Amino acid sequence: AFRETLHEPWFQSFYRAVVTVTLTGLDSVPANDSSRAASIVLIAAGLTIIGYAGAVIVEAISGGVISGALAERRRERTIDQLRDHFIICGYGRVGRRVADEFRAADVPYLVLDFHEDAVAAANEDGALIVEGDATRDENLHRAGLERARGLVAASDSDADNLYVVLSARSARPDLTIVARASGTDAEHKLALAGADRIVLPYTTAGRVMANLVLKPQVTAFLDVVTTATGPDLQLAEIEVRETSSAAGKTIRELRIRHETGALVVSLRKADGSFDTTPEPDTPIGVGDVLIGVGSPDEIRALEDLFAPRETVAG
Repeated sequence: AFRETLHEPWFQSFYRAVVTVTLTGLDSVPANDSSRAASIVLIAAGLTIIGYAGAVIVEAISGGVISGALAERRRERTIDQLRDHFIICGYGRVGRRVADEFRAADVPYLVLDFHEDAVAAANEDGALIVEGDATRDENLHRAGLERARGLVAASDSDADNLYVVLSARSARPDLTIVARASGTDAEHKLALAGADRIVLPYTTAGRVMANLVLKPQVTAFLDVVTTATGPDLQLAEIEVRETSSAAGKTIRELRIRHETGALVVSLRKADGSFDTTPEPDTPIGVGDVLIGVGSPDEIRALEDLFAPRETVAG
């Protein structure tokens, strides 16, 4: 078209076509074919570089979006498969310490929080996390509340913990719920809302520090047996279920010490009372909770002894 309208040589017309299509402009037209050829080569090289860079950027963005979507889908599938897990609502200083103990005990758990620093900390610790406000019912159900074994309301806010306990208790009357409280007023309200146990961090810390001074050896012993990473001695509680073959038998009949090596230190009866020195002829009924102490292997043997019949058979 340029050749026909401007009556120029073929190569100069080709040059005009290139700079017009590429939008590089015609303000300065080289005087000879060699200059025009060099300009065409530079234009082609520039377009190639720009095109390649654009393709790399688009691929990186789309790849990140796709990989992020796949990771999110895998996380959702993992959450859907959780059973008998614990939900930690709030991943602050208390929540992170709870998660440390759960990891050490090798029990399944997930974190429910929406604060950026908490989400970042959970990801850094390798914790499974549901991003959302724990005070909203739909987020508790996203965390598998109906399949959970227990819930820890560990937020720094008493109001948030109260909402969480109310929501969880109304949805799961049988769920074990432990809540954090900043003071006695909040403790009373959380108890009314349905929390099974309430922990006041400052009160607990003060009690532990006093006992470290007054009863250092007792405190050291309790610390060993109640820490999941305790190397030699652990304390465990085992609920006697109706399907357990041990239900209704006495400690003597079960030969607990001989069969497992563990020592029964206390028995919480179904009515809530404690027998701190159970006799050999004490019957162990359905709903009772056995508290035993022993090495990790002895504790596992004790759990097997009281396991439901179908579990043992499997």
